[in-house]
Amino acid sequence: MDHQTSLHNLVRFFETLTLAQSQDLSGVYSDDAYFKDPFNEVRGLRAVTHIFQHMFVQVEKPRFKITSTVLQGDTAFLCWDFYFYMKKFNPDEQCIRGATHIRFAADGRVQMHRDYWDAAEELYEKLPVLGSLMRMLKRMANK
Repeated sequence: MDHQTSLHNLVRFFETLTLAQSQDLSGVYSDDAYFKDPFNEVRGLRAVTHIFQHMFVQVEKPRFKITSTVLQGDTAFLCWDFYFYMKKFNPDEQCIRGATHIRFAADGRVQMHRDYWDAAEELYEKLPVLGSLMRMLKRMANK
Protein backbone atom coordinates (compact mmCIF):
# COMPACT_ATOMS: atom_id res chain seq x y z
CA MET A 1 0.00 0.00 0.00
CA ASP A 2 1.19 3.52 -0.80
CA HIS A 3 0.98 5.45 2.48
CA GLN A 4 1.13 8.94 0.96
CA THR A 5 -2.61 9.31 1.61
CA SER A 6 -2.15 7.94 5.14
CA LEU A 7 0.52 10.55 5.83
CA HIS A 8 -1.58 13.36 4.35
CA ASN A 9 -4.55 12.31 6.52
CA LEU A 10 -2.34 12.11 9.62
CA VAL A 11 -0.95 15.61 9.08
CA ARG A 12 -4.50 16.94 8.67
CA PHE A 13 -5.55 15.08 11.84
CA PHE A 14 -2.77 16.65 13.93
CA GLU A 15 -3.21 20.14 12.55
CA THR A 16 -6.98 20.16 13.17
CA LEU A 17 -7.10 18.10 16.39
CA THR A 18 -9.84 19.04 18.85
CA LEU A 19 -11.02 17.59 22.15
CA ALA A 20 -14.05 16.14 20.37
CA GLN A 21 -11.83 14.37 17.81
CA SER A 22 -9.70 12.92 20.60
CA GLN A 23 -12.72 10.95 21.85
CA ASP A 24 -12.49 8.42 18.99
CA LEU A 25 -9.10 7.78 17.43
CA SER A 26 -10.08 4.46 15.84
CA GLY A 27 -9.90 5.95 12.35
CA VAL A 28 -6.33 7.15 12.95
CA TYR A 29 -4.69 4.60 15.30
CA SER A 30 -4.85 0.80 15.09
CA ASP A 31 -6.34 -1.20 17.96
CA ASP A 32 -2.88 -2.37 19.06
CA ALA A 33 -1.11 0.96 18.48
CA TYR A 34 2.10 1.62 20.39
CA PHE A 35 2.76 5.17 21.64
CA LYS A 36 5.85 6.56 23.36
CA ASP A 37 6.88 10.09 24.31
CA PRO A 38 9.06 11.50 27.11
CA PHE A 39 6.24 10.91 29.65
CA ASN A 40 4.29 7.89 28.39
CA GLU A 41 4.75 4.45 26.93
CA VAL A 42 1.50 2.65 26.19
CA ARG A 43 -0.04 0.10 23.88
CA GLY A 44 -3.62 -0.07 22.69
CA LEU A 45 -6.17 2.33 21.29
CA ARG A 46 -7.77 3.06 24.66
CA ALA A 47 -4.44 4.07 26.23
CA VAL A 48 -3.45 6.23 23.25
CA THR A 49 -6.86 7.92 23.34
CA HIS A 50 -6.37 8.69 27.03
CA ILE A 51 -3.05 10.44 26.29
CA PHE A 52 -4.64 12.69 23.68
CA GLN A 53 -7.60 13.50 25.96
CA HIS A 54 -5.25 14.22 28.88
CA MET A 55 -3.38 16.74 26.72
CA PHE A 56 -6.54 18.87 26.63
CA VAL A 57 -6.77 18.69 30.44
CA GLN A 58 -3.14 19.70 31.00
CA VAL A 59 -2.88 22.64 28.59
CA GLU A 60 -5.14 25.20 26.96
CA LYS A 61 -5.59 25.57 23.20
CA PRO A 62 -3.14 22.86 22.14
CA ARG A 63 -2.37 22.82 18.43
CA PHE A 64 0.21 21.23 16.16
CA LYS A 65 1.88 22.68 13.10
CA ILE A 66 3.63 20.06 11.00
CA THR A 67 6.73 21.69 9.52
CA SER A 68 8.07 18.82 7.40
CA THR A 69 7.50 15.15 6.62
CA VAL A 70 9.43 12.25 5.14
CA LEU A 71 7.82 9.01 3.99
CA GLN A 72 9.55 5.77 3.07
CA GLY A 73 7.38 2.70 2.63
CA ASP A 74 5.24 2.30 5.75
CA THR A 75 7.43 4.60 7.84
CA ALA A 76 7.10 8.36 8.23
CA PHE A 77 8.90 11.07 10.15
CA LEU A 78 7.12 14.32 11.03
CA CYS A 79 8.74 17.46 12.39
CA TRP A 80 6.33 19.66 14.33
CA ASP A 81 5.77 22.67 16.51
CA PHE A 82 3.32 22.17 19.37
CA TYR A 83 1.70 25.38 20.59
CA PHE A 84 -0.21 25.67 23.86
CA TYR A 85 -0.87 27.78 26.93
CA MET A 86 0.11 26.56 30.39
CA LYS A 87 -2.92 26.82 32.63
CA LYS A 88 -1.04 27.60 35.82
CA PHE A 89 2.45 28.82 35.00
CA ASN A 90 2.59 31.27 32.13
CA PRO A 91 -0.03 33.35 30.30
CA ASP A 92 2.07 33.45 27.09
CA GLU A 93 1.73 30.92 24.30
CA GLN A 94 4.43 28.25 24.55
CA CYS A 95 6.01 26.19 21.78
CA ILE A 96 7.66 22.78 21.91
CA ARG A 97 9.56 21.63 18.83
CA GLY A 98 9.89 17.95 18.18
CA ALA A 99 9.54 15.06 15.79
CA THR A 100 7.51 11.89 15.51
CA HIS A 101 8.46 8.54 14.03
CA ILE A 102 5.39 6.77 12.63
CA ARG A 103 4.84 3.28 11.26
CA PHE A 104 1.59 2.66 9.42
CA ALA A 105 -0.36 -0.59 9.57
CA ALA A 106 -1.42 -2.20 6.29
CA ASP A 107 -4.81 -0.44 6.56
CA GLY A 108 -3.16 3.00 6.78
CA ARG A 109 -3.76 3.61 10.47
CA VAL A 110 -0.89 4.40 12.84
CA GLN A 111 0.57 1.26 14.39
CA MET A 112 3.60 2.89 16.05
CA HIS A 113 4.00 6.51 17.22
CA ARG A 114 7.23 7.60 18.88
CA ASP A 115 7.75 11.25 19.83
CA TYR A 116 11.18 12.77 20.20
CA TRP A 117 11.60 16.10 21.98
CA ASP A 118 13.75 17.45 24.76
CA ALA A 119 11.54 17.77 27.84
CA ALA A 120 14.25 19.61 29.77
CA GLU A 121 14.80 22.35 27.20
CA GLU A 122 11.34 22.54 25.71
CA LEU A 123 9.25 22.27 28.88
CA TYR A 124 11.05 22.21 32.22
CA GLU A 125 13.15 25.31 31.48
CA LYS A 126 9.92 27.26 30.93
CA LEU A 127 8.50 26.52 34.39
CA PRO A 128 9.07 29.21 37.06
CA VAL A 129 11.11 27.45 39.78
CA LEU A 130 12.21 24.33 37.94
CA GLY A 131 13.26 26.43 34.95
CA SER A 132 15.83 28.35 36.96
CA LEU A 133 17.32 25.11 38.26
CA MET A 134 17.39 23.54 34.78
CA ARG A 135 19.11 26.58 33.24
CA MET A 136 21.69 26.60 36.05
CA LEU A 137 22.41 22.88 35.55
CA LYS A 138 22.73 23.44 31.81
CA ARG A 139 25.26 26.25 32.34
CA MET A 140 27.25 24.05 34.74
CA ALA A 141 27.29 21.17 32.27
CA ASN A 142 28.54 23.45 29.48
CA LYS A 143 31.57 24.71 31.46
